[in-house]
Amino acid sequence: MTSYAPGSGDETWSAESYDLELAYRVATNRLDGTATVTAVAATRLRSLQLDLVGLRVEKVRVDGARARSRHTAGKLTVTLPEPVEAGARLVVRVDYSGTPAPRQSPWGELGWEELDDGVIVAAQPTGAPTWFPCNDRPADKASYRISVSAEHGYTVVCNGELTDRRTTAGKVTWTYVQPEPTSTYLATVQIGRYETVPVALGTEAAPVAGLIVAPPELHDRAAHDFAPLDRMVSCFVDAFGPYPFPGYTVVVTADELEIPLEAQGAAVFGANHVDGRSGTERLIAHELAHQWFGNSVGLADWRDIWLNEGFACYAEWLWSEHDGGTTAHAHAQRTRLRLALPPHDIVVGDPGPDAMFDDRVYKRGALTLHALRLTIGDEAFFTVLREWTARHRHGVVSTDDFVELCDEVTDTTDDSLALLFAAWLDETALPTLPRRGAGG
Repeated sequence: MTSYAPGSGDETWSAESYDLELAYRVATNRLDGTATVTAVAATRLRSLQLDLVGLRVEKVRVDGARARSRHTAGKLTVTLPEPVEAGARLVVRVDYSGTPAPRQSPWGELGWEELDDGVIVAAQPTGAPTWFPCNDRPADKASYRISVSAEHGYTVVCNGELTDRRTTAGKVTWTYVQPEPTSTYLATVQIGRYETVPVALGTEAAPVAGLIVAPPELHDRAAHDFAPLDRMVSCFVDAFGPYPFPGYTVVVTADELEIPLEAQGAAVFGANHVDGRSGTERLIAHELAHQWFGNSVGLADWRDIWLNEGFACYAEWLWSEHDGGTTAHAHAQRTRLRLALPPHDIVVGDPGPDAMFDDRVYKRGALTLHALRLTIGDEAFFTVLREWTARHRHGVVSTDDFVELCDEVTDTTDDSLALLFAAWLDETALPTLPRRGAGG
């Protein structure tokens, strides 16, 4: 389990795949599900736990045999028919049902949430168990097959490629497959009265299947605001390396949302984020960048969340610079001036669960990267970023991994970079940016 969410996850096993068969009625918010989880034991097991919140368990089977289970306080404990040794592979099938709802957490309400006419899943960091039984820890990545049936007239969006869509008895069943390893909080279901418009992203040599999914009345505004998306993908491919998934889907809900949300291979924006005047271009760049930083290169532990948010924030500055706007250096200078105001009470490299989504984690994380860029120069800096996304593609990382890579790429033999990272990430006092040199 992770230090920031001690009640989540079970480190005695890992998920290899999730196969979810879901039947959902939008009109009544009724969910009937079967989750088939392929699990691999990390140690000798007599039982294992899955996270599941607010839904009723009806039956559990392990490798086809009925298994005893106990479901209390959001934990489904499954007693195995026979003990298994480390490395053993198990197939756990859970039939469940109920009225899904967000869970209360220190970060607000998380998970499956009804919209005025549809559904949104906003799971980061611990909302996934509101709609399927899982091993809910960010380091536990698995492949997904998600099949959802809903009333006719609704579009269902999940992670990965739509492999099947069929209509029976007034219901439409949508099946998606996501083979790339995915953290539970990045698995998603979005349901609404949407229209889907394909958009060309990437290059002829490396195409990305783009989709804009929005209510018909918002498509013109969305088409305008997301017009730069193709150029953003090209910019980030140059800066970070190949786009890590076959496609990228943007969902625009009819409802207003407080903030946009990233999911594996997708992002979700509210109607308020689409104004038809490019008012949220910064946020569009931020969510796209998460496909590299946070989704493909994921976190081993929430304490290192700056590796997600600081990198995505810095990508906003890189896009601004690339598109002829404010340079990354000017953004950094202005941001540091703002952060110079008190309070100075946050440690970015380990902000604690209450502050993990504090804007200073995002902005000071971005400043850490700019300080690195100024110190080692552009060539080495972008080599680090591209090597980071290549080496850890679809894996999980820590801050120590990033520091070690920077030392390796720059062939640093002293402790200069370690001191730079310590000042920016491990101390509350705000450092001064290095003098602008080769990296500026």
